[in-house]
Amino acid sequence: MLIETETTPNPATLKFLPGRPVMTAGTRDFATPEEAEASPLADALFGLGDVTGVFFGSDFVSVTAAPGVAWSDLKTDVLGLMLDHFSANMPLFNPGSAGGISVPPAEEDFTDDPADAEVIAQIRELIETRVRPAVANDGGDIVYRGFDKGKVFLQMQGACSGCPSSSATLKNGIEQLLKHYVPEVTEVRAV
Repeated sequence: MLIETETTPNPATLKFLPGRPVMTAGTRDFATPEEAEASPLADALFGLGDVTGVFFGSDFVSVTAAPGVAWSDLKTDVLGLMLDHFSANMPLFNPGSAGGISVPPAEEDFTDDPADAEVIAQIRELIETRVRPAVANDGGDIVYRGFDKGKVFLQMQGACSGCPSSSATLKNGIEQLLKHYVPEVTEVRAV
């Protein structure tokens, strides 16, 4: 079995492609060792001690190294764990754990106004069809969190979370796209 690796715009994160589906539906982001206990693979990766984030996409796993850790030192161990996991066809999640789509709690809870339903539907469609595929290519994901008085709130996950270029992606890419197609959008914010 061959697992390919790709760099991401986030220098702390590498994208690993095992050549098979990882998640059949949704995505899953693990930001702490406690969250990772739901998955044998994520738990093992955090167990290396130098991993601060694991993200499962449809056909990839993004792994974020701790500050100061060189990928040249960590990559072999990560590849070894993934090879063992995928070669043995081990389950991605422990029985009884909450596998599947991850929607982590945000710092703020947003309740969309039913009067904005049409605008929100347009925003969600653009995110699903134009933004998420591009972000997935970079080893991450983006989750819609809310819309309030022209502001769209999004949550970055995987390689995009903590990426130095994520603010530019939000402001110069996603915000401009949404403003162009949905005039009601005035700003995009990360939560």
